[in-house]
Amino acid sequence: MNRSCPKLLVATEFPPNALGGGPAVVRQMLKGWPAERLVWWSCLPDQQSCEFKVESHRIAYIPKKLYPHERLLRPKVWILHHLWSRWATRHLRVTVARHQPDVIWAIPHQWSILPLAKVLPTGRPGYHISVHDYPAHHLEQKIGLKMTNRLDLLLDHLYQKAASRDAICQEMATDLKQRTGRSAEEIFNSGVEPEDFAYLEQKRPRNGATIKIAHAGTITAETTFVQLVQSLERVRKKLSRGVEMHLFGAHVYRDKSWFRAEWMIEHGNASEERLRMELRQCDWGVSPMELTSENPRYNRFSLPSKTVKYLAAGLPIIVLGHRDSTVIHLARRYSFGVNIEDNDPEIMEDLLLQRLGERDIWARYRDEILRCARSEFDATRMRTRLHKALAAEVT
Repeated sequence: MNRSCPKLLVATEFPPNALGGGPAVVRQMLKGWPAERLVWWSCLPDQQSCEFKVESHRIAYIPKKLYPHERLLRPKVWILHHLWSRWATRHLRVTVARHQPDVIWAIPHQWSILPLAKVLPTGRPGYHISVHDYPAHHLEQKIGLKMTNRLDLLLDHLYQKAASRDAICQEMATDLKQRTGRSAEEIFNSGVEPEDFAYLEQKRPRNGATIKIAHAGTITAETTFVQLVQSLERVRKKLSRGVEMHLFGAHVYRDKSWFRAEWMIEHGNASEERLRMELRQCDWGVSPMELTSENPRYNRFSLPSKTVKYLAAGLPIIVLGHRDSTVIHLARRYSFGVNIEDNDPEIMEDLLLQRLGERDIWARYRDEILRCARSEFDATRMRTRLHKALAAEVT
């Protein structure tokens, strides 16, 4: 057994090459981990190009038709809870017995929580847990409050029994401490790599003919995003330069009523390296959360990883969110862009008109972008601490 890189089993819902911020964080944190020392267990198969390699990928497959979306919600939930979870629990136990990992890294997400909670707290080896979000962020309206509460309780149990822990942001870590009595040793999110810091140190202002605003990933807070689009539609007519919105991600939005083909460009899903290069060609990033408190758990205990991607590309950020949201808390600590906490269209438009009209935005925001990236999101530091935590669990 290699103590610096023990044989690791990653156990979660998504496959090694899944899209989205959470999977990207996991791959980034595993940079440098030998593929032959890495086993992956998930509920979903890989459907992307397998650029991230593992020694073995074991799948407790959930058929797409079983996912509760719009139809037959209660029967699907019952099947997942009472039938699939039993089979997945056996599948996970067999995976652990067959591959004999030295340590397990659990990232509990949605339905994977059911088998993880039955297997990991009672067995060996020990496990490290990373909490990226809560089930209620995505599932409550689809599966009901009773099932969501059960998943929340099981996640708390997993967190409490883990040998070591981390969370996606400090607000979540504080909430988990109040709920379980256990502290997160670390805060891990998407990170800024050494090559990104090197780029930021030598970055020069971009003074193009148009103002390019980027949105990376899924538009989760769509109501907020639509409000921004409506304000930009009016503001762009008052600016000396044109405005473009560049959308990066797997989802297609051109059929949405708010999509404006004359100034919005969809780039589709991009590799992590291509996304890095594309973002560097933009002027601003936009990180929207909900401006109301109707979904407080999402606002207060989630931090979009797109925020870090913008910092790594040297983009000042248009931050939209309720005053209690994590992204607004971060933007208050570091003055790296425009903070919009009010859904009053006039206030939003005044702020956008003032800031988007500036020319040398890099000079204004450079120091705070670098300070935030170094203090909060240094990828090398986070990766080193995670690897040490995983190695420490080996007996």
